[in-house]
Amino acid sequence: MINLLAPFKEQVKTITSDNGKEFTKHQQIATKLDAQFFFADPYSPWQRGLNEYNNKLIRQYLPKKTDFNQTSHQTISMIISKLNNRPRKLLGYKTPNEVFLANFNPSVALIT
Repeated sequence: MINLLAPFKEQVKTITSDNGKEFTKHQQIATKLDAQFFFADPYSPWQRGLNEYNNKLIRQYLPKKTDFNQTSHQTISMIISKLNNRPRKLLGYKTPNEVFLANFNPSVALIT
């Protein structure tokens, strides 16, 4: 997470996660990115709205109870590319990649 967000450190102000064990090093993440780290309350998905929306989109490709250990990296990459290049009404029918590049460092490659 630190490596992925480090190039955008100036834009990262806060991070909100669920209470999963994958965030046990949240203090290290917050320190390295100079960001505040928050935890959503249990059973409060509205506190992580963007995450829940993206989960909904991912479920169009991988239904619930899918064993991700049985899902190839190629399949995951394809889903990432499709979602990052899919126009969104909320973004004025631009893709997440277009908005990202317009608002952040234009020298960063598209996330495909």
